This record gives sequence, structure tokens and C-alpha cells, in this order.
Amino acid sequence: MLSILTGDSSLIFCIKPPGVLSQAAPGREESMLTLLQAQLSGPVWPVHRLDRGVGGVMVFARTQPAAAALSQAVAQHLVQKEYLAILRGRPEQEEGELRDLLYKDSARGKSFVVSRMRKGVKEASLSYRLLAEAEGRSLVLIRLHTGRSHQIRVQFASRGMPLIGDGKYGGGSGEIGLWSCRLTCPGYRGIRPFRVSAAPEGSLWIPFRQAIAEEIPEGNDSF
Repeated sequence: MLSILTGDSSLIFCIKPPGVLSQAAPGREESMLTLLQAQLSGPVWPVHRLDRGVGGVMVFARTQPAAAALSQAVAQHLVQKEYLAILRGRPEQEEGELRDLLYKDSARGKSFVVSRMRKGVKEASLSYRLLAEAEGRSLVLIRLHTGRSHQIRVQFASRGMPLIGDGKYGGGSGEIGLWSCRLTCPGYRGIRPFRVSAAPEGSLWIPFRQAIAEEIPEGNDSF
């Protein structure tokens, strides 16, 4: 059973477990979409995605008008997406903004930081804040300003700080240290404002338990 956080007749917020696809081709593989539809005994519509290995807060629409409105809000960057990430190493600055040009190589399934704008290249930016350090690793809170493929992973890896467990970008094997911890939207075209958060669980996050509890208090402050 998926963990349902909150919702109403238009939206449903839940936890995506790491390893589950956000959405898959019909009949090919189990995904958040199929699991949620079965659990709710009704249709839901996806409006954003998380990488397969990444867990955390996701929102799905329960009606087509809500899906259209929320998809537009996401496209206009009105939905604020925040993540917790565990980095190998430590950022030079305790907080800052990363800006890059990213090229997505679909054939290789990877994104790369490049030096100039050309076909297939998009601007990417995020801000971060250092929350804690332990065992040569850093816990950072990240706010996305753009939503590029593998953005968080490649932007930090390109600076010598790959995410723990991110084998694709040099972080080694195991569970990836990335979690969608909070979604916030001011309200848009009939959709009520929301702010939904959830802390990660599992042994990977234990060294940072106190810092996470301070940043992501128990309970939900949505709607």
C-alpha cells in the first residue's frame, strides 16, 4: 500500500517508494500510476515525475481539469519542489545557487554540463543550503528553479560532489541519497493552496536524523 499524505477531490499526495517508476508504458510495468489507481479504485493523472531510484512526496490529479491546471502551474514554476540530498564531500559555501547549461544525451540516458548553448541544451538552476555534515558526507536542502533531467544529480556531480549511491554520476552503489521532501503551490485555477512535506526513512538517512527532523517536522501543514 502506498502511503497517502493528504488530498481532496482534485489532488492526492503520496509517498513514492524508491525503485518504483513514476509512470510506465501501459501494461509494461507496475508504476506509481497503476498502484495509485488500484488503491483508490479510480483514475488519477500524473503531473510530474521523480527518477526511479528517488523517493518522496508526489502529487497526482484526480480529475482532468485539475491535471491541466496543475500541469500548467508546474510548467510555470509555480509549484515549488524541495529535496534533501546526501553529497559525498562538502560544498565550499554553506548556501548558494548553481547555474549550468545541461545537455541530455537520450541514447546514453545521462545529462552533461556543457559550456555553450546549442541544440538540445537547456539552462538549469537550483539553490541549496547545507544542513549537516557526518562521516565525510553533507546533507543539503535543495530548491529547484528548473526541472531538467537528472538536474540535481549532474549539477553536484560536476562539482566533485556526487550524490551518495548515484552510480550513474560517480556516487557509488546502493540507495541514492535523494528525497523529494516538500511540494508547495500558492493555489492555481481552482486548485487550493498546498504545502506537503515528508521526511525520508531508512538507514542511509540515520546520521542526519536530527537535522532532518528540524527541517521537516512531523505532521503535515498542507491546505
